[in-house]
Amino acid sequence: MKRLSSALSLTALGASTLLLALPALAWELEPERSRVSATVMQITPDGPVPRQHEVRRLVGSADEDGTLRLPLSLNQSDVIERLGSLPPWLSGLTQRPLATLTTQFPPERLERLAVGESLVETLTLKVESGNAMREESLPVRFTKTAQGQVQVTNAERVALDGRTLMADPTLRSVLLLLGYEQIGDEVPVTLDAMLVQPET
Repeated sequence: MKRLSSALSLTALGASTLLLALPALAWELEPERSRVSATVMQITPDGPVPRQHEVRRLVGSADEDGTLRLPLSLNQSDVIERLGSLPPWLSGLTQRPLATLTTQFPPERLERLAVGESLVETLTLKVESGNAMREESLPVRFTKTAQGQVQVTNAERVALDGRTLMADPTLRSVLLLLGYEQIGDEVPVTLDAMLVQPET
């Protein structure tokens, strides 16, 4: 009996140590209220035509130091709805992340905000796509809408480089499937996401 008690104590101690070693989740994105919208300017013989696209149901969680990883896959976008049934070579890509964004924000400053208050931070986004890695700066506004709930939006106008998008083989394939043989040099992007503190 004593050995059993000792074994149980060791197991409990081991589990406690493991839990302490795991990073605690400070904030996470609420998928139903987190999306990115983009305006693609399609260049046609009759002139430029703006087209709206969305990446919805953003999923990501941040640990205590505010490091947030955000994988993006094709099935989160409206591309699937527009294309209908995908060709076999592309259907396998729908679940796999096309890109992973990593950034860091100040969780302690979010917790100190009063409801209704905002702060603006310029975040560094690390974008990993295939074997390529690049960094972008993104000014973001955090607005506390309720206790444990912060809305995240652009603090200023943000646009992606259309030429860079067309140079990416996977993105170019998707754009061609959508009928975009040529797009404008700028793709304005709007972020509207909700960070929430998970219940403990």
